[in-house]
Amino acid sequence: MILELLQYGVRTVPYLQNKYFFSLALILVFILLSRVLLLIFSKYLEHIASKTKSKIDDFILEKTRKPLFYLIVIYGFKLALLNLGINGIITRIIHSVLAIIFVVILSRILDAIIETWGAAFAQKTSTNIDEVLLPLFHRASKFIFVVIASMWILKIWEVDITPYLAGVGIGGLILGMALQDSLKNVFGGISIILDKNFNIGDAIRLESGELGTIQEIGLRSTKMLTYDNEIIFIPNGQLANTRIRNYMMPNTRIRKIVEFSVEYGTDPEKVKKVVLRALKTITEIYDEPYMDVVFVAMADSGLQFQARFWVDWQNGFTKWTEATEKIYAALNQAKITIPFPTHTVYLKK
Repeated sequence: MILELLQYGVRTVPYLQNKYFFSLALILVFILLSRVLLLIFSKYLEHIASKTKSKIDDFILEKTRKPLFYLIVIYGFKLALLNLGINGIITRIIHSVLAIIFVVILSRILDAIIETWGAAFAQKTSTNIDEVLLPLFHRASKFIFVVIASMWILKIWEVDITPYLAGVGIGGLILGMALQDSLKNVFGGISIILDKNFNIGDAIRLESGELGTIQEIGLRSTKMLTYDNEIIFIPNGQLANTRIRNYMMPNTRIRKIVEFSVEYGTDPEKVKKVVLRALKTITEIYDEPYMDVVFVAMADSGLQFQARFWVDWQNGFTKWTEATEKIYAALNQAKITIPFPTHTVYLKK
């Protein structure tokens, strides 16, 4: 179609009526066209792309400039051969080269997208998972495009690709089943980073009960250091599908509760004042959003109270034990009896 339009356009030029001169002119025109395209890329498009906020257009222009040049030149040779009526092996070679160049252009565009995504992804995490994932995505995309180019070239050379397609499908199915757990862990790690459920250094409790701080988020697993100084490696696929309690979100403050009892007949208001006074002597605890003592139940052996206060996560256990000791001492000093479980037995004569 393009060749017919060009032939129609130069029908009034005598010299170009000769098919050899016309083929040579086609090659020269397409070489000139490719040089003009390179000039446009370097002088105008790259200048415009440098002023945009996104870097993806810069990457695409940089990676596709030369392949587009060769694509136009080779296409000019293809039209010249068609004009000369040359067909067969040479034409198939030209078509194969065009297919390879076209696939290379698509591959480089995808590489530019991956690079741009990788830069944004790396800013969201302080881990080195992006350093592992990006090369993995690059290799996977290159493999896919190599397969596409191979199938395309086989079709150009009129090789039946149906058996190959069937083999690729069966091989992909077997490979997918073999790597099912590994792929689940890889994509689980990606979802953990993107969702920001936790970061390195966060203190978390797993649904299974383990408590510790995150040390590293890897490609297949996450490393957690427990408070017993044990390292636990958790598969990312499992971690992405479990319920996690993050003590660092929305901030590092947590509420601690000390439960205690006093004997029946004790004035609840007196108990509240005594215990609150004791809590306020403890450093590094907070009364925001509240610090209070509440009367919660009339139990079997005494009146149940809760002393509630807020503290930073890293001081949670030590301040809880200190508060327990202070409350016990304050109740004793105020002559408030702390009951213990008793049973009264009545004997019938």
